[in-house]
Amino acid sequence: MSKRRELILAFESSCDETSVAVIEDGYKILSNIVATQINSHKRFGGVVPEVASRHHIEQITLCLEDALCEAGVDYKDLSAVAVTYGPGLVGALLVGVAAAKVVAFTHGLPLIPVNHMAGHIYAARFVEPIVFPALALLVSGGHTELVYMAETNSYEIIGETRDDAAGEAYDKVGRVLGINYPAGKEIDRLAHLGKDNFNFPRAMVDEDNFDFSFSGLKSSFINTVHHADQIGKKLDHKDLAASFQQSVVDVLAQKTVRALRKYPVKQLILAGGVAANKGLRERIENEIEQFDDTSLLMAPLQLCGDNAAMIGAAGYVAWKAGIKADMSLNAEPSLEFAWLD
Repeated sequence: MSKRRELILAFESSCDETSVAVIEDGYKILSNIVATQINSHKRFGGVVPEVASRHHIEQITLCLEDALCEAGVDYKDLSAVAVTYGPGLVGALLVGVAAAKVVAFTHGLPLIPVNHMAGHIYAARFVEPIVFPALALLVSGGHTELVYMAETNSYEIIGETRDDAAGEAYDKVGRVLGINYPAGKEIDRLAHLGKDNFNFPRAMVDEDNFDFSFSGLKSSFINTVHHADQIGKKLDHKDLAASFQQSVVDVLAQKTVRALRKYPVKQLILAGGVAANKGLRERIENEIEQFDDTSLLMAPLQLCGDNAAMIGAAGYVAWKAGIKADMSLNAEPSLEFAWLD
């Protein structure tokens, strides 16, 4: 008698992507439907929460139908329903949570609550299994964190940003350069064409902790550009991008290396939206070579951004550990990592 497939239906709606996926056994993607809202938010230079929520309402059932159809499964085939319940935009989160609760209640399926940031970590699971203890460098639009994972479902933040996350700094700098939201990919491209001629500050890089700060870098960049405008001096955008990115990458890499020396781990995981940055990936690949007993596991480029497949992978692990929620599950926009009991 063949083993029954374990299928997780996953929902992600924390920000500006509506996504529904079907994941088999925690690591096989049967479908991963993503409806992006970039064009709707581009004219505002960033995500507008009310606009995002309305788009999620319009797209969630369509994504659900497409995900089931592409996976070739029906509700009766599912094992559980996983959903992002935080952190994120409260209105956006509520749409996904409501949809997941309806499916779980209607079809008598377990409801699995997933921390969005845990999802980013488990996006790497689609490359190969995560080996513990592990350290994750999470770099996204709203979060920059170093997370120590002693075992499955254990998350200890050992370092985090005290102000702007790296992704936020990219978007704010992009607006100054006239680059449409989201700006990260274009700044990365320009950075590889320019030189670090501006020597922007590397905030907190010498402090004896694993925290980050990118607000000062952003301000230094903006002041440099505005001063040049005032005196009629034209600055090379490629060099500006290269200098900005070099500062970000230096801080992220040096803090990560320091953390690896204090927390010996078997695996370093690079994940989050900014983990798609070519400059960061190259730097981390180089740095990890000095640690003979630590391997590098990077989330696939196509899964660095927000998507439901990563929620399905994290949800599967939580489900196997007996973690589930009832119908009182609510959105928690400021959700932080904690032991999951």
